[in-house]
Amino acid sequence: NPVDIIGDAQADRYYHAVKACLDDENVDGVLAILTPQAMTKPLESAQVIIDLAKSNKSSRSKPLLACWMGETQVATSRDAFTKAHLPHFRTPEPAVEVFSHLYAYHRSQKLLMQMPGPLSQLHVQPDVESARMIIEGAMQEHRKILTEMESKALLSAFNIPVARTMVAHSPNEALLIAQQLGFPVAMKINSPDITHKTDAGGVVLNLNNAHEVRAAYQHIIDNVQHNRPNAKMDGISIEPMIVKPNGRELMIGVTTDPVFGPVITFGAGGTAVEIMGDRAVALPPLNHFLVKDLIDGTHISHMLGHFRNMLPANIEALEDVLLRVSEMVCELPLLKEMDINPLILDENGALAADARVVVEYRQPSADRYAHMAIYPYPTHLVYEWQLADGTDITIRPIRPEDAVLVKKFVHDLSDESKYFRFMNSVQELTEDMLARLTQIDYSREMALVAVCETEGVEVELGVARYAINPDGDTCEFALVIADNVAGKGLGQKLMVSLMEAARSKGLSVIEGEVLNNNHRMLKLMSRLGFTSKTSEDDPAVMKVSKVL
Repeated sequence: NPVDIIGDAQADRYYHAVKACLDDENVDGVLAILTPQAMTKPLESAQVIIDLAKSNKSSRSKPLLACWMGETQVATSRDAFTKAHLPHFRTPEPAVEVFSHLYAYHRSQKLLMQMPGPLSQLHVQPDVESARMIIEGAMQEHRKILTEMESKALLSAFNIPVARTMVAHSPNEALLIAQQLGFPVAMKINSPDITHKTDAGGVVLNLNNAHEVRAAYQHIIDNVQHNRPNAKMDGISIEPMIVKPNGRELMIGVTTDPVFGPVITFGAGGTAVEIMGDRAVALPPLNHFLVKDLIDGTHISHMLGHFRNMLPANIEALEDVLLRVSEMVCELPLLKEMDINPLILDENGALAADARVVVEYRQPSADRYAHMAIYPYPTHLVYEWQLADGTDITIRPIRPEDAVLVKKFVHDLSDESKYFRFMNSVQELTEDMLARLTQIDYSREMALVAVCETEGVEVELGVARYAINPDGDTCEFALVIADNVAGKGLGQKLMVSLMEAARSKGLSVIEGEVLNNNHRMLKLMSRLGFTSKTSEDDPAVMKVSKVL
């Protein structure tokens, strides 16, 4: 790259070169460039590019752009490109920008399709209850900043590896702890009022014997009393000195934006983190794809592989920590700020050497994820069930990747079922309708699909959905069941599950519209305790509603 076909290239050489590139699975796009020479025939070469572009039009087509440089000699070629609707440029730079925009669009679409749950699919589940108790304990003491011990306990509850730490309140106790942990050790001031311990003179590293530990204890106390006389001190934390020759110092943080809610940051760590300014941000929840994208957005990511004489770092361990932080943000709405700095990463794994956590009281909400800008995939609504005939099914919230599933489901419905669902003669769903039905905002609507596996392929059997009305207190529902499973109890099960989901969101009323000749649906509504009345706008429509 580039493929040089020499300045005297004729149309046949352009054809074979461009076709070879389009056929190559390692090539994602082609830019054909021509600079007019005495022996070249720009229009003939343009025509073969146009022919290749036409034959390239398929579901797996690759972008093919043209750049015919010059003016008079290529004017007719440009006209031909325009008539053929083939993108063409006078210079290569704008064409390269087009490829950049195409990549950015593709990346944005992939990011939009991500729908992580609040808890990552890691093997060990977090101890959320213990974490909440740690935060509640601090709140009861009217503290917003957790101690280092509390902060590390919070990380441990979410299975984030932390350096073993103990707190001493006297030089003798410090000596006993150091001997228990083993030399060398590090000592740091334990104060809820001091964020940057090094700036306050509150950190001493590489202490190798009892004499150094005793001296360091008093040295830290004197420094902090001099530099931060009003800071509250709660002893000195002692931990084994972390010696990792291949360790990279990283930083993972959480901040809360008044508009976007919690935001996760990642970048280079250490004492110069503010000066380095190497960080990327992401809105939780995260999954493996989003975590990789977050890591790749920093300069420090280039140092995580082979770097000089350092072994490549364990990227999977870093990804796990970021996923755990995402879990913390989802499940702990009182978590306002957090800094894990440094997070030391080497070939063996990750270790949080220091952590700082700030909490803040929030009014309790019936919506467990009301504090988040992006609602996580509601995994708590996923469960298994059986039809009356013994068929095993899964009921779960819909996902963006269900578009193909939904399209086939609607296609296979009878004309009557389609009419009852959409109240018009819809035969097939457009791309816009598919996106609207599958790419939903879980904070404002819900769609529960029932699926089963047939020969290893998921098949949709029914869907129940609600959308919250503008009043924020009521919602409107819709329900449709595949014709081949009608009357087997699936409709009632989906509606009960949908009402439970709406109730957990704090909604008070669920309502909908049913055609008055849809007798099966009206009977179901009656069994579920809905009231019904004829619509004032259309006598062919019954309005049904139920207080949740």
